[in-house]
Amino acid sequence: MRAYLDSLRDAGDLHVVRREVDPKHELAAVTAAFQKRNDGAILFENVRGAAMPVVSNVYGSRRRLCALIGAPDLAFCPAWDRLMAGAPERADLQQVPGNRRRVALSDLPQPVYFEKDAGPYITSGILLANHPETGVPTLSFHRAMHVDDGELRIRIGASHDLTRYQQTAEAKDEPLEAAILIGTAPEIFLAACASIPPDADELAVANALAGGPLDMAPCETVGLSAPADTQIVVEGRILPHERRPEGPFGEFMGYYVPEEPNHVFEVTAVTACADPVYHALVCGSPEDLIPLETAVASKIYRHLTARLPGILDVACNPQLLNTAVKIRPQYDGHARHVMLAAFGAHMDYSKTCMVTDEDVDIHDLNDVWWAFVTRGRADTRSLVVPDVPGFYRDPHRDHWGRLGIDATKPRGREAEFERKRIPGGERIDLADWLA
Repeated sequence: MRAYLDSLRDAGDLHVVRREVDPKHELAAVTAAFQKRNDGAILFENVRGAAMPVVSNVYGSRRRLCALIGAPDLAFCPAWDRLMAGAPERADLQQVPGNRRRVALSDLPQPVYFEKDAGPYITSGILLANHPETGVPTLSFHRAMHVDDGELRIRIGASHDLTRYQQTAEAKDEPLEAAILIGTAPEIFLAACASIPPDADELAVANALAGGPLDMAPCETVGLSAPADTQIVVEGRILPHERRPEGPFGEFMGYYVPEEPNHVFEVTAVTACADPVYHALVCGSPEDLIPLETAVASKIYRHLTARLPGILDVACNPQLLNTAVKIRPQYDGHARHVMLAAFGAHMDYSKTCMVTDEDVDIHDLNDVWWAFVTRGRADTRSLVVPDVPGFYRDPHRDHWGRLGIDATKPRGREAEFERKRIPGGERIDLADWLA
């Protein structure tokens, strides 16, 4: 994290706030205002009541995520697919001595993000645990509500691998040992975002991104090793057969999830590196949605390319529930095949699917919708699939059903829909003209 922040500073992508900021609402408000006009990271040097700085929007830029995996053309999915093809089955880990100091949970910054949040939350924490029987590690994001120095309450989604790990431990009446990683190196963060098969090793993904062995240091109170350069590590156990009230909390869809009984994380130790920086992530902001979008889109891309020809790229904009697919059409009805395959690629998401030609920017919904409304009929190029279950947290079935949109050119008439262009327009630098 420190090395990456230094590289962002050198590139002019790290913006520093020296004025004191209140961690209750104000820090989130400043971050949200900043994100509307800038995709850089923002570092708060003076956080009221905290002895360490706070950084946010570290991963709130698609441009930077693509640079991290070597996708300069901003086509994240194909580059990620190539990288995953070379990932080892199991991570190459290098044990190094721990060099950390003990702190209390209450020593950490205590951000409260949204008006009706139940209290301070850890939002960027990556939960590391080993499967109780196979030992395969998992990395995943789960919000954690701060109760006191000995207790966090966490939400584990029903479709997450961690649910299987916890259920296996609970069936034996045992707690699941875990560590919450705050402020990790980019390869750990991206690996935690990755959507990979259930028995695969996310640390192996991080290994592939790092291009060498991962330095791991032993935890002090649980039988785990954590990435050695993690800024803050919260060690503990997810208790079996114990659920306590957690929430409300402002989640990624833009609404509050209500108070519900959720898992209890018993804190056994908190350790920090020298001069740590705390990573605060505003849920539903670009730093939340862009990494999630790349993870969901990459899973759908892998699913589609394994089944259909002509798949060029996938995006999930402006929200994870919408999938946009760029194709090179191969036959009549190709777009409809893509829609149906996308609906089955990720049961939680892909509520809607929009299919475009390769001349459309699938990261710009205005461009996608322009293609749909200008390239043919609205009635015959839409597809409704009724009564298909959707997002797992949906008691009222608000996310049931699927809608497909074919925004491709009419087959055989492609020349009629050639986009106009101004020669040399892509080479214009306005700074040369407005100085």
